Amino acid sequence: MDFLNKVAIVTGAGQGIGFEIGRSLAEQGAVVILNDLDDELVNIAAARINQEKNGDCIAVSGDASDISVIKKLTVTAIDNYDRLDIVIANAGITLFGDFLSYSPEAFYKIMQVNLAGSFFLAQAAANQMKLQADGGSILFTSSVTGHQAHKNLAAYGMTKAALEMLAKNLVIELSSYKINVNCIAPGATITERTLMDPEYHKTWSKITPMGRPAFVKDIADTALFLVSEKAKHITGQTLIVDGGWTSVSLPPD
Repeated sequence: MDFLNKVAIVTGAGQGIGFEIGRSLAEQGAVVILNDLDDELVNIAAARINQEKNGDCIAVSGDASDISVIKKLTVTAIDNYDRLDIVIANAGITLFGDFLSYSPEAFYKIMQVNLAGSFFLAQAAANQMKLQADGGSILFTSSVTGHQAHKNLAAYGMTKAALEMLAKNLVIELSSYKINVNCIAPGATITERTLMDPEYHKTWSKITPMGRPAFVKDIADTALFLVSEKAKHITGQTLIVDGGWTSVSLPPD
C-alpha cells in the first residue's frame, strides 16, 4: 500500500491510461479524484474503482482545461481530505491534420486542452502543495511524438514537447516546496480508442522493438513510480515508455 492515505487527482481518466492510473493508485491505498469530460464515463469509472478496489474514488466531470473545473478538482480534494499529494495531468486531445492546411480553430483547441489545462492544474495543485510540509508530486502526460516527428501531428507533438519543458522549468519554481515534477511519454498503447483500429496491434507490434505496443498497465506502473516516495529525488525528467520505438522510429504504414 505505497499510496495509503495519499490524495490524488487524475484528469482524462474515464478510460484508457488515465483510468488505469487511477485504478492502480486506489489499489495501493490512495484516495482518487477522477476527472473526464464525459460525465457518464467518469461516473462509471469511479463506481468501478470503488466496487473493485473497495476504494475511495470521487468523480468530477468537466473540461480539464476550464479554470472552473480545475478549481473544482482542487477544492474537492481540500474540502474532503484537507490535502493534495499527487496530480496527474493526463487529459489531452489529438487533432490530426496536415501542417499546410491545419486550421486556427484546431490549433488553439489543442493548445488550450493539452497545454493550458496542464499548466493551470499544476499551478492550482502547487499552490496547495506548498502549504504542506511534505510537498507533493506532479506528473504530465507527454508522448513519443514530443521526441520524434510523426506525420500530421505537428501541433500535437509541439504540445507534448512543451509539457516536457514545463516540467524542467518547474524544477526551479517548485523544488524548494518539496514538489517534484516529471513527465511520462507513452508510445503506442492499447486502449479503447486505439482498438477502434483493427490493425493497430498488428502494425505497432511489427515496428516496436519489444514486439508489442504498451498495455495501459505498462504506463500506469511507470506513472506510479514517478509519483511515489521512491522517486522523490527525481524531478524535471521525462520517462519514455515505448518498447524501444523512439530508438528506431519506424513509421507505421
